[in-house]
Amino acid sequence: MAAPGEQEGNIILGSIFPNCPVSTTIGDFSLHQFFGDSWGILFSHPADFTPVCTTELARVIQLAGEFAKRNCKVIALSCNIKKTHLLWQKDIQAVAKFDNLEFPFPIIEDNNRELAIRLQMLDPSEKDSLGLALPARAVFFIDPEKKMRASVLYPATTGRNFDEILRMLDSMQLCDKYRVATPEGWKKGDDVMVQPNVTDEESKKLFSQVIVLSVPSGKEYMKKTSLKDI
Repeated sequence: MAAPGEQEGNIILGSIFPNCPVSTTIGDFSLHQFFGDSWGILFSHPADFTPVCTTELARVIQLAGEFAKRNCKVIALSCNIKKTHLLWQKDIQAVAKFDNLEFPFPIIEDNNRELAIRLQMLDPSEKDSLGLALPARAVFFIDPEKKMRASVLYPATTGRNFDEILRMLDSMQLCDKYRVATPEGWKKGDDVMVQPNVTDEESKKLFSQVIVLSVPSGKEYMKKTSLKDI
């Protein structure tokens, strides 16, 4: 049964992300309580003490300060118990070369896969030694209003690029603030596209300069502006 404001069935973009109670390496709380007024990213892992997962969590440690700068809290999930999470953290810190620092984010225990099933994270094509479907490498972006703004689902065998995840966060936060959209390969500081629903009159008020790119159709929809002009 969904909580008030949540939707039954699939978690869709723009819906309230489930306020699941979780038990983690830093204590028990609900996801909404943990994220508070911040952005949030929840990412899942098939299991503790696995090579790809260890490299991913090590990279998140290295990027922890960057997520904090963007008012974003991160939380991991792995389908083991809290005790093994705490042991695994030492390996992750060593791989990240930050083994003298306090582990900067919590890891949810999900040994019975209850949360992995609820959030539809299982990858039926990949199975563990017991023949059970492995959790996929899911990433959920939750905004301060607790709405799911984006999700990415990787197979269990493919490690994620957390620099790309940070780039996605930058794009969403920028486009929430200004009426722009980010083109292919965009990174922070690059030119952005003016959203198609912005009129010429609005453009003059919103941006100091808009460049219209010429295309064979003759339609003037390829409009870009510089972040420095916003």
